[in-house]
Amino acid sequence: MLWSESFIHTLKEAPEAAESISHKLMLRASLIRMLVSGVYSYLPLGFKVLKNIENIIREEMDKTGAQEVLLPGLQPQELWVKSGRDEQMGETMIRFTDRRGRKLCLGPTHEEVITDLVKNQVRSYRQLPVTLYQIQTKYRDELRPRFGVMRACEFIMKDAYSFDVDENSLDKNYRKMFAAYETIFKRCGLSFLSTQADCGVMGGSESCEFMVEALSGEDRVVVCPGCNFAKTAEDGLTNCPNCKNKLETKTVIEVGHIFKLGTKYSKTLEAVFAGKSGEIRPIVMGCYGIGVSRLIAAIIEQNYDKNGIIWPREVSPYDLLIIPLNMEHSRIKELAFKLYEDLSGEFNVLLDDRDERPGAKFKDADLIGIPVKIIIGEKNLDEGKLEIVKRRDNIIVAVGKDSAAAQIRKTLEVRDG
Repeated sequence: MLWSESFIHTLKEAPEAAESISHKLMLRASLIRMLVSGVYSYLPLGFKVLKNIENIIREEMDKTGAQEVLLPGLQPQELWVKSGRDEQMGETMIRFTDRRGRKLCLGPTHEEVITDLVKNQVRSYRQLPVTLYQIQTKYRDELRPRFGVMRACEFIMKDAYSFDVDENSLDKNYRKMFAAYETIFKRCGLSFLSTQADCGVMGGSESCEFMVEALSGEDRVVVCPGCNFAKTAEDGLTNCPNCKNKLETKTVIEVGHIFKLGTKYSKTLEAVFAGKSGEIRPIVMGCYGIGVSRLIAAIIEQNYDKNGIIWPREVSPYDLLIIPLNMEHSRIKELAFKLYEDLSGEFNVLLDDRDERPGAKFKDADLIGIPVKIIIGEKNLDEGKLEIVKRRDNIIVAVGKDSAAAQIRKTLEVRDG
């Protein structure tokens, strides 16, 4: 992509209403723009990051044997009344009556809908286990949207649902999903922790939250510096029950939550199957959520400096940014476009072909956070060289222009960029 043809509009300053680091940088780096409070448009850079995260999630979900579906955003309220969660959701649920008099809502989550779908397809234990997942927009009437996409009224989630014959089978799926979540968050470049959590309005017998430490997090956990113990801060613990070390309090963002739902939904919505002996039993369920759009903010909260975002390679909108410092210089321009053409077949490359001052290009480059920069300037080019710069550590390596493409490929092989 040529910068001059792109829809990248960076800001020198973040709007005053932006509170968190991630919200400020997502606005300044041209990832999102606000339509109304709690509702955002994703610009091309932000959408690329979103799609990269979704691709990681899809790859890891597919490895578990889960199958992707797409469920309706419009849901009949009667399903929620039947499950007993209609009143629990309260004013958070966006409800309306259509022109035919049907009472509908915009889906804040999909346990009821997926259970209704499966109950009409699964009849026998031979059809179990099965796990279905989707990546879809959810809607909640947040009273106080804040921190950009972190707490929004419209957001994207990955929600998976497992259907099993018994608790032992559910336990296997639960552990499988736990491992997949660890892989997903590692691939996204996150340092995270997991804690046993309250099941809340989702219900069930057991749940686990995945948390990312961040200054702008809305939740607090206590962790032990000597072992892997972690617990929500609301429990009032001060010392670790495992090793008696003093616990440390950390501010965190919840990025994922997995639940053993058991038969909470299958009983109320009558999702049953015939067992080996012909007995009719309720399906045993699990639920596994990841805040996809929230992950973008969480990644930024852990990957930035005073100059801007530092994208982990796997989620970055581009692999490589080529910066010719003077587009009026014929040899600089020629080399920039040659490298662009040579590398574009293998990598996602952005070429800053704007007629801008070098300082402006450098500031924008650091702000949008592409992992590797190629800087082509007159002085180095006179010596037959150009510079390769990694965004994360800012180490500059001068290489010969004729061997530059090979060196760039070698640099990009290092996945953490």
